[in-house]
Amino acid sequence: MPQETDRKMMEILRILADREKVLGAKTIAEELKKKGYNLGERAVRYHMRILDEKGFTERIGYAGRQITEKGLKELEKGLIYDQVDFIFSKFEDMIYQTTLDPLKGIGTVIVNTSSFTYNREVMDVMERVFAKGIAVSPYINTTPIRADGKDKMKVETVCGTTVDGMLLSQGIPVIPQYGGIVKVEDHVPVRFTELIAYKKTSMTPLEAFTNREMTSVLDVINTGDGIIPANFRIIPASARNRAISLFKDLEKIGISGLLKMGQNGESVLGVPVNDDMVGIAIIGGISPLCAANEAGFDVNIKLAETTSEFSSMSRLTSFKPMLKITGPETGQKVKFLLSKAWNLIYNVNFDLETRSGKVIANVSNVKNEDLEGAMDVFDRVMDSKPHYCTSRFFRLIPDVEPGKTGIATVCSLTIDGILTKMGIPSIPQYGGVLETEGKEPRFIELTAYSGSSLDPHEIYISKNMTSVIDSLNGKGRILASLREIPYMARPDAVEVLESVNEAGFPILKVGKPSELIYNAKVERYRAGIVAPGGLNPIAAIKESGIPIEPKAVEMLMDISQMEEF
Repeated sequence: MPQETDRKMMEILRILADREKVLGAKTIAEELKKKGYNLGERAVRYHMRILDEKGFTERIGYAGRQITEKGLKELEKGLIYDQVDFIFSKFEDMIYQTTLDPLKGIGTVIVNTSSFTYNREVMDVMERVFAKGIAVSPYINTTPIRADGKDKMKVETVCGTTVDGMLLSQGIPVIPQYGGIVKVEDHVPVRFTELIAYKKTSMTPLEAFTNREMTSVLDVINTGDGIIPANFRIIPASARNRAISLFKDLEKIGISGLLKMGQNGESVLGVPVNDDMVGIAIIGGISPLCAANEAGFDVNIKLAETTSEFSSMSRLTSFKPMLKITGPETGQKVKFLLSKAWNLIYNVNFDLETRSGKVIANVSNVKNEDLEGAMDVFDRVMDSKPHYCTSRFFRLIPDVEPGKTGIATVCSLTIDGILTKMGIPSIPQYGGVLETEGKEPRFIELTAYSGSSLDPHEIYISKNMTSVIDSLNGKGRILASLREIPYMARPDAVEVLESVNEAGFPILKVGKPSELIYNAKVERYRAGIVAPGGLNPIAAIKESGIPIEPKAVEMLMDISQMEEF
């Protein structure tokens, strides 16, 4: 019952955040009904009083309530088990709301809403990208706003998910699958290099790649070589001709962004496609904003935030697409993380009695001149909170690259290998960010290992989403992972994990069957196990301002080759 009550309150917060104005109980009740919650006005008022007491909403006279800054922050990190399902549902809702007429150019499109401190140079960078056709559409909305005591500009750009809405409006079933980044060589899109599935993640997939170190849109428009954001969906092969016709109509009204449409069952830019289906890759509508980030400007990018009337948007510039038609597939396919991980998990042979054998290692690279400072931070984390690390074992690998040293730490997937060898099936489910503040830690971000080419912890570090150093004083955000085991195996697993803990591999919590564990949902008839991330000391090093390249799930390493802190 408390869980259901929390979900209703989160929906109320979402409604207030989406409408961005004061709402009364009647309006909120009507909006909740659309979402499947039959709450009368009296029940809504009851929930609103609780939200008021928590400081998430405030009453504005007799007009109703509005969400507070504290409420917005709670919405961002609140019910993580709900959020991982909400992201995909949000995209489905947006797709359904797309009403653009591809012949008349009238109707709603899905837009990304971004903001930045106003600077003409930012607009110039964006205009250059739009002019080269590295966007879904050159049509935008701009609105001057005042935020954080500064004059800022809010910019709406057409989101690639609009294409999914257009396909659906033509009666074509469409399944959004991935957001990622595409490598471009000599003006030709070659293949996706990284992907994250839309399902089972608390962040929009393309959001993971908005860090200025992940893309090189400016290089693409300057030299024809680089990395651009893109997304991927599939449609029935029988609808391919109708889809081609739709794209031709969309081009006439200023919407494009098509990177490649495959043939029946053909891989598209390295992404496998099943028989009788066709893959379609579209440029990310955030590409111009990513270019501004790369140029050093601080741009807050929000993906697929809302819809806008297309006819009210203004054309920023004329454009001539610079990308060439993609040729035949290279044969290189995207390498998904779990495929690599399962092979490493199988080969873990760490013996709990002799405390010898092979473990899975992360290897993060740091410049030799920064090594001493990096290890000072490493030592501080190990001294203060060793249970926030997968293990106290580590290894320095000289000359892993010219001028760089590798810092090897034990990866938490080693736990899955140990359990599996003991006959307990352990399935890695999520990499997450665990907030340590409060009575009990709680996950505030989760990304599924399945459907991702990157370890989620690498993403969180690159986006500065951790605060491991703060956690040393009790209030911070650390990396952690969640795996599931059959509930029948829980008693045996608890016994094994006690030995695992004694062997120097801390376990943060073993959940009960079907129990929420640190605010994360576990599948029915399973129990969850949470372990700290092996990259926590690495995250702390980056937080200290020392450049480091985090790399997770890199190799097998014999524990005898490592030293214990």
